Amino acid sequence: MTTTLRPVEPLQQQPDGTRSRRYQVCVNSRPVGEIHLATSPSFDDSMATISELWIAEPDRRRGRATVAALAAEEVVRGWGCTQIVAVVPASADLALRLFGTLGYTLRNRRMEKHLGTVVPELPPGSTARPMTETDFTAWQEHERERYARTWMERGVPEPAARAKARGDHERLLPHGLATDGVRLSVLEHEGARVGVLWLALQDDKAFVFGVETGAAHRGRGHGRTLMLLAERQAVEAGRRILGLNVFAGNTPAERLYESLGYETTSHSLAKTLL
Repeated sequence: MTTTLRPVEPLQQQPDGTRSRRYQVCVNSRPVGEIHLATSPSFDDSMATISELWIAEPDRRRGRATVAALAAEEVVRGWGCTQIVAVVPASADLALRLFGTLGYTLRNRRMEKHLGTVVPELPPGSTARPMTETDFTAWQEHERERYARTWMERGVPEPAARAKARGDHERLLPHGLATDGVRLSVLEHEGARVGVLWLALQDDKAFVFGVETGAAHRGRGHGRTLMLLAERQAVEAGRRILGLNVFAGNTPAERLYESLGYETTSHSLAKTLL
């Protein structure tokens, strides 16, 4: 039996330069599922995403999804992509094993915590204040560079990584400190600046876009305090779910979030296309 991809729509070209297309997964011309491929608006044409892949129940566990995923790689190579990403729900163990078998590696995961109504207290000696414009200018330059290097360390070409860092900051902080729904805070402990927090208030959730303890102050519990500050700000704003992203390999952060009760909601797995 032959498994192939059959386009079900013309190639979609978006105003932001991205492209996407849906395909039927067919076995001997018989539709058995669907796959949706797209390029990322954050990475130009260098990165593709499998945003949807499903196989009908009677045809599962027969290798259909494996062949479809391999065929998808050929499609996006033709688009000029050098990496492909699959986002897999945390509960989808079979999909995680499938992409692992195909050479995908964990890049990052999304985590969430359901909050109560109690506003957490910060430890004695720790206080938070809003960033000033002077704080913001220095922080944003540092944060863009750190963010770009994080992507470069994960195989993203430097031009694409820097373009993503620049584009994400322009999109998420269009008005700097005055951006609606954004909380940019400096954590101080006994008068010394020890870390920063970037929190965004979304429709029904809050999301931590950035949390960093100063290099000279790490290992002293300030990362936990910053996360308590994030919970505090979220609860005060009426949000009951707090989300974040953690990159694979950042073991101290992963352990911290798990100890605070965060649970994984999805995995992003990436593969370099040779």
